[in-house]
Amino acid sequence: MNRLDTKVALITGGANGQGAIEAELFIEAGATVVITDINDGAGAATADRLGPRCTFVLHDVSSEEDWARVVQTTLDLHGRIDVLVNNAGIFRVLTLGDTDLRAWDQTVAINQTGVFLGMRAVAPAMKRQKAGSIVNISSIAGLTSAKAHAYCATKWAVRGMSKAAAVELGPSNVRVNSVHPGFIDTPMLDGHGVPREELIARVPMGRTAEVIEVARVVLFLASDDSSYCSGHEFVVDGAIKA
Repeated sequence: MNRLDTKVALITGGANGQGAIEAELFIEAGATVVITDINDGAGAATADRLGPRCTFVLHDVSSEEDWARVVQTTLDLHGRIDVLVNNAGIFRVLTLGDTDLRAWDQTVAINQTGVFLGMRAVAPAMKRQKAGSIVNISSIAGLTSAKAHAYCATKWAVRGMSKAAAVELGPSNVRVNSVHPGFIDTPMLDGHGVPREELIARVPMGRTAEVIEVARVVLFLASDDSSYCSGHEFVVDGAIKA
């Protein structure tokens, strides 16, 4: 179940955290993985740790030129791209009034434009193959609200972009879905500016999620086990109370 044998996956933000765990799980499931990140030291170390079926490529997801280079490098190495996981993102607790244009532009560039550029860059190869799965990492903030105005806006955008791309690419058997994690046990969780115990109090299950619990959902969507799932939101939040 959830095997990725012979599949080639491209995972952004793969140097550490959620992206690195996804890469590790994908490799265990049989995939060949290219991880990308702006952090070249951590990215190279992760690829070295994960072994010969993992390659690291330096990548700024907000750069159109970088996306063209990363996709071409992946095709040159492996001949195809079966899975794209748009995982790279940034989070800042900034209200509407506290968000200046620079912070807004940077958040949009990484969280939203990066997803757009990624989907557009891999689409031609996936359409030629008549197969592919794109998994866009959004957030529970892309379904509700958050005290992080730009972040919330971009994660709602990822939801809509995923639906639109699913309709457009569906005739080519390319699936697109979004994943919406809640409170996940990563360093980003401490960026909320709210004590963890207060966040956990909002979760009926009484705990944060482990990163692997999100990664397993991503693996399902990347695999052929989800072959008729497209254009939908997959929530991993322990039933967070609004």
